[in-house]
Amino acid sequence: MKRSVLTRYRVMAYVTGVLLILLTGGFIAKRLLGMDGAAGFTTFVGIAHGWLYVLYLVFAFDLGSKAKWPVKKQLWVLIAGTIPTAAFFVERKVVREVEPLVREPGPVTSTA
Repeated sequence: MKRSVLTRYRVMAYVTGVLLILLTGGFIAKRLLGMDGAAGFTTFVGIAHGWLYVLYLVFAFDLGSKAKWPVKKQLWVLIAGTIPTAAFFVERKVVREVEPLVREPGPVTSTA
């Protein structure tokens, strides 16, 4: 497996995790604290998280299929982007597991 597959997953796990934490904070500010300015923030972050979560799904599925994960594990990794802070913990576990499968690119040789 190429390192880029793991890197894409890691970046999207962090991005969706941070956005979900911001969205949760915005929701708390809007609903529980009654802050007026939180509505626009929550809308913006919610839309961004939604679109970027789709990329997370694609990259996580790509990683899982190349790592030959069972369906249950694949589903857990896919769902981790919807639970605040879960993406960070799952990402660390996934990296420890997948790192040995990553092959480093060797020197490029020309046959010409």
